[in-house]
Amino acid sequence: MNLAGIAEQKIKEEGERLTLIYEGREITNVEMNRASRRLARSLKDLGVKRGDRIILQMPNCPEVLQGFGAIWRIGAVVVPINYLVGEEETAYIYQDSGAKVVISSSVFLPKIQAGKAKAPNLETVILVDPEVPQGFLSYPHLLEKKSEETGVANTDAEELAALIYTAGTTGRPKGVMHTHLSLYENARMQYESLALPEGLLAVFVLPLCHSYGIASINQGLFRRRGKAVLLNSFNVEAIFSAIEKYRADTLAGVPTMYVFMLLFPEAKKYDLSSMKYWFCGSAPLALETFKRFKETFGFEIIEGWGLTEAGANNTTNPLEGMKKVGSIGVPHIGTEMRVVDNAGNPLPARQEGEIVIRGPMLMKGYWNRPEETAEVLRGGWLHTGDVGYVDEDGYFWITERKKDLIIKAGENISPRTVEEVLFGCPKVSEAAVIGMKDDLYGENIKAFVVLRPGEEATVEEIIDHCRKKLTNFLLPKEVVFLKALPKNLVGKVLKKELRAL
Repeated sequence: MNLAGIAEQKIKEEGERLTLIYEGREITNVEMNRASRRLARSLKDLGVKRGDRIILQMPNCPEVLQGFGAIWRIGAVVVPINYLVGEEETAYIYQDSGAKVVISSSVFLPKIQAGKAKAPNLETVILVDPEVPQGFLSYPHLLEKKSEETGVANTDAEELAALIYTAGTTGRPKGVMHTHLSLYENARMQYESLALPEGLLAVFVLPLCHSYGIASINQGLFRRRGKAVLLNSFNVEAIFSAIEKYRADTLAGVPTMYVFMLLFPEAKKYDLSSMKYWFCGSAPLALETFKRFKETFGFEIIEGWGLTEAGANNTTNPLEGMKKVGSIGVPHIGTEMRVVDNAGNPLPARQEGEIVIRGPMLMKGYWNRPEETAEVLRGGWLHTGDVGYVDEDGYFWITERKKDLIIKAGENISPRTVEEVLFGCPKVSEAAVIGMKDDLYGENIKAFVVLRPGEEATVEEIIDHCRKKLTNFLLPKEVVFLKALPKNLVGKVLKKELRAL
């Protein structure tokens, strides 16, 4: 099994058609495949062999998609790095992955140089620019006169296809090992579970150099006549403009993106009536954000959930039928999920415990970390570290990350409970809650709040708002106002940074 081979067979079946729109340029599936085959030949001529790791480190652009296909075609392993990752983390991934080649842009030369200094195995850096400094290779010049690699490596289903580093919300990022089979199965399970109509036109704005990007790419193995408008960065006006111009109907985002859409002052001047599916994942969607979005734009956000370790897409609220706002939905077809106690015993409906998951989409393990692999993969189940419950209808609810629970006077408090109340304050744009040391209770509640543009508020006002919905035991002891919450590259609030404050 080889993902690139499956994709190429689909092109033969469908024939040439428009598949990608990037910066106004229309590109067909055949054009993309030819570029990918030329890159594959270039990599082989540079000495890349089956199993070698190759880093892709770029904003969204056609070369990212071509890179995935080329790397898989020759049986190598793709290591996607979000271009926003800092120098220190970049250097760590370069070194830890043992990558042989980096494909990037000259914009990121400082990060590349920092990585090269700590990565003895790195031999070649290819930059997507026409003109590059001495010692680097130019992507367009490299492909210009190359013949196409027509063969596809006969990789085993369990052979490594991708090494995806976690966002690193705690400690060093870990390399999640996914095989051709696990990535294929994740895409298939999502396709069968969502049952989206054919011929969709999606706006891609989330990073392709990420587990989301890989999952989205492999969705194309199953869907027919789909097209994508590719944006290289998040910009609300660019998103709305693309939806209006191309009559797009699908977009996947994270909660922060939807918050910024609500803050955008000129949303009404764009025609968004073609949109059908607004997906959301990566972090909990506040109930207040869902309500405001529906009131403002007339659309319901469809919340889902997934882990890099399980292929990034594992549950979704149904497109048709009962949606439960605040729930992560129901498991995809072929995905098993349950809630367990500390001993691993299944718990009944509505009783909180750790969510565990299993299925053919699970990772092979963490790169060079057998002990940490054994810690999370036990008896075929992936222990997610997410605390929650399943209701009587089979919908799962996440109440908190296991490590983020606040223990006040021996009682477990979910920060989400307080955060939802803070989001309900008309003056509040974003909020996050953590535990703080307390001499009396052991831990107490500390809230960080971002106000909506033009609003002012005092600590007393925020606490008074909470008092209307919460008992005194659940009221924040401290409230800190911030201009923005610290987040990782996929929109999750970095509570370790809030604790450091």
